[in-house]
Amino acid sequence: MTQRGELDESAQDTIDAAVLRRTRFGSLPERIRPQDTVETSPATKPDPDRDTYNPDEWLIRYCG
Repeated sequence: MTQRGELDESAQDTIDAAVLRRTRFGSLPERIRPQDTVETSPATKPDPDRDTYNPDEWLIRYCG
């Protein structure tokens, strides 16, 4: 009769372990959007002297 009791306890341990696994791993984590996984930052600091270029200035120089 002791063997039956041991089997019942091991079966209960298996069920308890299954319940713990289901509780911990039973659902997927919340989805993370790809936009939230990337961080962008400029490679260099903006240079005010370089950014004073006017992209339409060539029209005045070459067409005007």
